[in-house]
Amino acid sequence: MESHKIIQVDEKVPFNLLIPLSIQHMFAMFGASVLVPFLFGINPAIVLFMNGVGTLMFIFITKGKAPAYLGSSFAFLAPAGIVIAKFGYEYALGGFVAVGFVGCILAFIIYKIGYKWIDVVLPPAAMGPVVALIGLELSSSAASNAGLLDETIDPKNLIVFLVTLGFAVFGSVLFRGFLSVIPILIAVIAGYVAAVACGSVDFSAVAAAPIFAIPNFTAPKFNMEAIMIIMPVILVITSEHIGHQVVTSKIVGRDLLKDPGLHRSIFGDNFSTMVSGLIGSVPTTTYGENIGVMAVTKVYSVQVIAGAAVISIICSFIGKLSTLIQTIPGPVIGGISFLLYGMIGTSGLRILVDSKVDYGKNRNQALTAVIFVTGLSGIKVNFGNVQLTGMVLACVVGMILSLIFYIFDKMKFTNDQ
Repeated sequence: MESHKIIQVDEKVPFNLLIPLSIQHMFAMFGASVLVPFLFGINPAIVLFMNGVGTLMFIFITKGKAPAYLGSSFAFLAPAGIVIAKFGYEYALGGFVAVGFVGCILAFIIYKIGYKWIDVVLPPAAMGPVVALIGLELSSSAASNAGLLDETIDPKNLIVFLVTLGFAVFGSVLFRGFLSVIPILIAVIAGYVAAVACGSVDFSAVAAAPIFAIPNFTAPKFNMEAIMIIMPVILVITSEHIGHQVVTSKIVGRDLLKDPGLHRSIFGDNFSTMVSGLIGSVPTTTYGENIGVMAVTKVYSVQVIAGAAVISIICSFIGKLSTLIQTIPGPVIGGISFLLYGMIGTSGLRILVDSKVDYGKNRNQALTAVIFVTGLSGIKVNFGNVQLTGMVLACVVGMILSLIFYIFDKMKFTNDQ
């Protein structure tokens, strides 16, 4: 490990190192990913199972060249909540299947027409701030999980948060050797110990949980109205996916849009969502937390991601273990997210630096300025039951503005060519 400053995508990791590195990835996504099934009112064990299976399918479809962990998608919360209230959860599952299927068709279209259109609709001056917003708009979520936005801050939450964040930040700078690649895992453990010491962890649910349990599988039901309520989410998850692939490409130093190809990664993402709906789980998506882990540790190995997926599947069948993991308190998740979300934000700024964006050009200033303000202002635009806000709305605005500039260039209207 001392000879490795970076563990690349296709590199193998010794088994004794693989387990802690994989657990680190699973812990990073756990809090946010399991929150979705809680909001839907279903057992998170099925989600742990599908996250693992979906990740393994994604790795297979992308030929082991795109390091990404698939967790629960927040983009479906609003429309799926409407469908669940009106028709029931089974009909929301039918909507998930339909969105995944349409996403697979979109992947085929991208396979035919290529991905170079992204350079037109999202040039670096637009892509940089869009990627930065992936992390920045989640910053309040990290603070909320830590209890820092409460009207009265609980001293216990503050202690656990500071212990977790301290180990994550200073560990990433001070740890050496193998410890230098698992600062996130060490921070989670340290924060959990601090939470236990503060009396913030309740083990009663763990004691009552069975040793082994089979996840609750549920078959979908289909209704056209329910499908149409959920279908517009395809725009949201496609924008999110492209942003994640771009920032991951920058982190690992490889053009993942070219190899394995945007069509493969979008197909893998949506195929997993389709399968999730078929077995009773929530939609899946590539996860910003895991991108942050790679940015901090410089461990990009797909083998580690696959290991995390296998561990997630195993946990879904061990009742006491999956329940124990669910006792990780919010301040621990918040402390980890505080660093990881920020790392994603800085990755967006890195795009601007690496691409040498010239802010002497008015178009670049306008693009970046409008995207940042749109994403951070809290503006919300509704299309039926789908709400565009934050990074997704900023991405759409950036794409429209970039396309207009491209048309102006072709018509030779612009003054900075």
